[in-house]
Amino acid sequence: MNSNVAGRTALCGFIAGAVAYLVFHQGGFWALTQAGVFQASTWSMASTAPWGVPQVVSSMFWTGLWGVLGAFLVSRLPLPRWLGWVLFAAVVVTLVNWFIVLPLKGSPIGGGFRWPGVVLAPLVYGFWGLGMWLIYSALQRPLGASPAPAR
Repeated sequence: MNSNVAGRTALCGFIAGAVAYLVFHQGGFWALTQAGVFQASTWSMASTAPWGVPQVVSSMFWTGLWGVLGAFLVSRLPLPRWLGWVLFAAVVVTLVNWFIVLPLKGSPIGGGFRWPGVVLAPLVYGFWGLGMWLIYSALQRPLGASPAPAR
């Protein structure tokens, strides 16, 4: 893969991760909150340390980076692309969040593995993965990203 294609693949992955966060991840948590199943703060404009940017902007940045990683990893999995993206988000991102991010933020591992979050969080992350696949698939040809043929 030449650097031009790699850069375009990274760009598509970043856009897919960030936009899917806004629509699918936050939309999934919003729907669960509206249904009374789960309480989540969605599309939060509260400022984050250390720079004071809104939480939603910070999360879009980090989910964009996850999208870049997914763009390069999922195409190498022996799975259908949609399933690769869903499992990448539902398993890999969830485990990193539970065992690395939450403890770094001072929360218990896995957020204490409280019900129903222990089940619903991976489901919403998987929904976010589905969104990343849809957006990446829509962008890859127009932006010239690495091809990800369906398997």
